[in-house]
Amino acid sequence: MALRPAQVNIKALDAAAVGRFWAEALGWTAYHPGVTTYVGPPGGLVWPDPVFVGVDVVPVPEGKTAAKNRVHLDLATTSAAHQAELVARLKALGATPADIGQGEAPWTVLADPEGNEFCVLEPREVYRDTGPIAAIVVDCADPRAMARFWGEALGWTLHRVTDDHAVLRSATGAGPFLDFLRTPEPKTAPDRVHLDLLPLPGADRAAEVARLRGLGAADLDLGQGEVEWSCLTDPEGHEFCVLNP
Repeated sequence: MALRPAQVNIKALDAAAVGRFWAEALGWTAYHPGVTTYVGPPGGLVWPDPVFVGVDVVPVPEGKTAAKNRVHLDLATTSAAHQAELVARLKALGATPADIGQGEAPWTVLADPEGNEFCVLEPREVYRDTGPIAAIVVDCADPRAMARFWGEALGWTLHRVTDDHAVLRSATGAGPFLDFLRTPEPKTAPDRVHLDLLPLPGADRAAEVARLRGLGAADLDLGQGEVEWSCLTDPEGHEFCVLNP
């Protein structure tokens, strides 16, 4: 296996503003290496980060159209006081409460300034060493099948799997988890949030793309033309990109 998630890609009308929000939310820094706004740990731009999955905010002309994104971030907290403080700080930065049918839950659901949902989790021991992003969460119809595809795609370890929920994490035991939640709602619009994968040093993008096709991925034409990355969809149609090494 020769791929790793390098970043979560978020589309935005105002990439700079959304990037600033996520930098403040995560306690990281917003960098501007080009037309996108990259959010990563402070201390100078290092890409890809050797441990964490960064956030890359990409400017697009269209706003969010789906009622709910099918990919979102869960943020980790270390105590009840930390959770309350983080929720209050995020609201002051422009986040708004979001109702996605969660009912009475110990976590808080918010949306960023352009409506992208995310959760601020209550403290959980399992997320004590993930960094600020506890998990990247994907809505799907079949968590077992998605765990098989993504486990093979990334070489990540399966931590838990049921008909309703599957959990993967890097075999190194570092960085966020990748969760798949069974949801009844079908995909109705292109993903506003997706993963960008990076071949590991010495790996070849074309070979990795061919391997992913063999696992069930499909090519995706978004009108991107000739670019230095490959656009694909997983077996349930979630978009993702494979970048050049």
